[in-house]
Amino acid sequence: MKGDPGYQWPATGDQSGKETGNRKLATGHSSAAWRCSALTFRYPGPARAAVEEVSLEIPSGACTALIGPNGSGKSTLLRLLLGTLRPGTGEVRFRERDVRRWGRAALAREIGVVPQEEESAFPLTVRELVAMGRYPHLGPWRREGAVDRHAIERALERCDVAHLAERPMPTLSGGERQRARIARALAQEPGTLVLDEPTTALDIRHEMEIFELLRDLGHAGVTVLLVTHNLNLAARYAERLVLLHQGRIAAEGTPSAVLTRERVESVYGWPVTIAPHPGPGPDAGAPQVVPLAEDAGGTGPGPIGGAVASLPEMNP
Repeated sequence: MKGDPGYQWPATGDQSGKETGNRKLATGHSSAAWRCSALTFRYPGPARAAVEEVSLEIPSGACTALIGPNGSGKSTLLRLLLGTLRPGTGEVRFRERDVRRWGRAALAREIGVVPQEEESAFPLTVRELVAMGRYPHLGPWRREGAVDRHAIERALERCDVAHLAERPMPTLSGGERQRARIARALAQEPGTLVLDEPTTALDIRHEMEIFELLRDLGHAGVTVLLVTHNLNLAARYAERLVLLHQGRIAAEGTPSAVLTRERVESVYGWPVTIAPHPGPGPDAGAPQVVPLAEDAGGTGPGPIGGAVASLPEMNP
């Protein structure tokens, strides 16, 4: 993916005079993309709520990462923020309006979404998939114009899939398909980008390029919200972390404030040490989580280690 530090993301969203991005509202307060209060959601069956009493603000024009162990409620919270799940109690507001009051077409123009996984009913080429990002702007009948073609070509280039444009999606590797899905969201040119584990199945180079791209978009004024299990890249590239545990917020704030040894060991149930990133670069000093061997102290073996330790000895 090609860097483009001078690129200015197209203006989107509320044009009523409120400034977005890293700027301030006329009132002097930072703008928030989302505000939610006392959110609770339960799936049928489990006794514990998937999300419980969550109150949160997601700032505009910055990169925020939702982190936490498996089953902590990250993807459920993301779906509540997008309005695809309805909370049992509480409220979600996007751009100061109840998310349920947004029409789906209007919300699609505002928010680009990269889901964790998806199935396609048609054998699309990569370019055809990426072009679907223009649908919220074109509707069902308008043809692509020069602006649309430029947005599509730019997205293909930025996600390093231009050379795959005519390849059918089913012929791609998992990482290539993921990059194509991210390109589709970029072709939409949204003011807000939401990604659920966007670097799953990517190699080191493409994983790093995706996080570099997300940071650049945040600097250009795009609101970026992602779910990730990569604590160390989240700490290096996100300006704010939200740590979830058992459906509740365990901590939120800057990476240094959230990723303390005591908190990470408590939430993840595994001994760790925290070390600053050595640099060079703008992420020098970011906290980096190093998992230790289970007999190194800390919280002791978790359920997997305990189960292995309890296995009977095998005869040679």
